[in-house]
Amino acid sequence: AQPDMAAGVGNGSSHAPGDSLGAVLKAASGRLALAGIDSAHLDARLLACSVLGWDQARIMAHPEHPLTPAQDQNLEALVARRENREPLAYITGQREFWGLDFAVTADTLVPRPESETLIEAALAVTGGQEGGRDADLSVLDLGTGSGCLLLALLSERPNARGFGVDLSAAALKVASGNAVALGLEDRAEFGQSDWDHGLDGTLGRFDLILANPPYVADDEFTALEPEISRFEPRLALSGGPDGLTSYRSLAPQIGPLLAPGGGAFFETSAAQAGAVSALFDDHGLAVVCVHEDLCGRPRVVEVQQVTDK
Repeated sequence: AQPDMAAGVGNGSSHAPGDSLGAVLKAASGRLALAGIDSAHLDARLLACSVLGWDQARIMAHPEHPLTPAQDQNLEALVARRENREPLAYITGQREFWGLDFAVTADTLVPRPESETLIEAALAVTGGQEGGRDADLSVLDLGTGSGCLLLALLSERPNARGFGVDLSAAALKVASGNAVALGLEDRAEFGQSDWDHGLDGTLGRFDLILANPPYVADDEFTALEPEISRFEPRLALSGGPDGLTSYRSLAPQIGPLLAPGGGAFFETSAAQAGAVSALFDDHGLAVVCVHEDLCGRPRVVEVQQVTDK
C-alpha cells in the first residue's frame, strides 16, 4: 500500500501550485506507482534531474526547493508521459550503457544491462589475443541501433575499428551522433543494410562480429511490458513465429564475414540459446561457449570460424 499517494491519479497534476520539490516528487512517485511502475521513486527523481539539470544527490538534498511555474509544468508533462508507460530513456533522451551515456530515440532499442554480457565476452576473447588491449581489431555490429555495442567495445580497445549496420536510417543517425559524442567517430562507420537479403560482400572480414538480433516470438508480444510492446521499435524486436527468423538469416552469412580465428557473439533469450547454437553449428561454425548474464541465464552465444573458407 502507498498511503501517501494523491487521489485523482491520471487526471493531471496531483499537487498544489507552488509546492516544494519534495512535495511534487512525492505526488509524482505516487502516480507512477499506481501506473504499475516498480521504480516509481527513482523515475520521478530522474525526471526532476532532467528538468532541473541537477544530479540525484542534489535533488534528494533539497526537497524544500521551490519550482518555478515553468519547471513545474515541464516536470508535470514528463511525469504524464512516464505514467503512460513511455520508457524513461525516451523521455530523457539518454541511457547509460557500459558506463557511457548514449542518446536514444523511439527509433532505437533502449540499451539493457544484460547486453553488457556480450561486451564482457568479446573483451575477454580480445584480451587474450596477441597485443591484448592494444591489438588491431576489425569489428562488425549487426543491427547496431544506438551503436551501444560497437561503441562500448571501441571505448575499451583503442586500436579497434568498427562498422555498424542497420536497416533503419533513423537509427543509424542516432548511432553516428553517439560516436561523435563519445569521440569515437574516427574509428566507427555506419551503413544501411538488410541482412534478410544478404550483407554486402564488399564489407570484408572481421575479427569480431557483435549482434543483438530481434528474438521476440510473435505470440510473446502480449506478455511484454507496455514500455516495450507499445513504444520500442517492433522492427528491432520481432523475431517471427518462433523468434529465430533473424538467426536463420544470419547463420549462413557469418562464416564468410569472419576472419580466420575470429569470433562472433549473438545475444538471445535463455529459452532460445540451444536452438541458436544449433543453427550456427549447422552452418559450420564452432559454438565456443554460451555465456550467462548476471542472473545466471544463458544470454550470449559465442561462435568461431576456425578455418578460412
